[in-house]
Amino acid sequence: MSRLRLGSSLRGLNVAAVMGGARVYFTPLMQKRLTRRAKAMIERSLSYFPELQGKSITVGFTRVHLGSALMSQKRDREPRLVIRLKVRKLTYQTIGHEFTHLVQGLSLVNQPALCERIPSGEAQCDIWTLARHELFCDDPPTYIKMPRVIRDHWPDYAATVRRLCVSAIEKRRVIRAYIRWLESEIRALARTSRQEKMAPVQLPLPFID
Repeated sequence: MSRLRLGSSLRGLNVAAVMGGARVYFTPLMQKRLTRRAKAMIERSLSYFPELQGKSITVGFTRVHLGSALMSQKRDREPRLVIRLKVRKLTYQTIGHEFTHLVQGLSLVNQPALCERIPSGEAQCDIWTLARHELFCDDPPTYIKMPRVIRDHWPDYAATVRRLCVSAIEKRRVIRAYIRWLESEIRALARTSRQEKMAPVQLPLPFID
């Protein structure tokens, strides 16, 4: 989680839009790029993040990455929460990933509304995002290591990988290497699928009456 240096891109924000209980401000650049689809996706995503209710969130635009999340805090003030998104080909997975980063950051500054701390890290962010809701499984995660076949055929594996992420979070309570366990299970999933595809098929034999 990077510390935000406030710049001109965050000045001149519009009136907040209330989305999912959060106050959302769009930067001037994002206002020019924002589509109806992207706005609806952001609003729908926020409904699954109760930790962000009552918070002020600035949504900016980025050309470089799929998205980014930043948080800064001054003493005795509410943290400033900022995400930046690339509107073109925007996915729920990216939006959820960046909102999860904000929750990670808030858990580090002892926000009492958070019922469970999400550990820091990109792979951890991916795991908690997928586990949060199936909505965020519309695209493969970036930081969880998985075979190419899983990424190439993600819709076929998304539900199973999500269930493995939920299991990994539970296993974290008892084992430290829960990410390694998860990635091992995903590799096994790919091997099982390949074996099923390679299994010989018994062709019907022609019988003579």
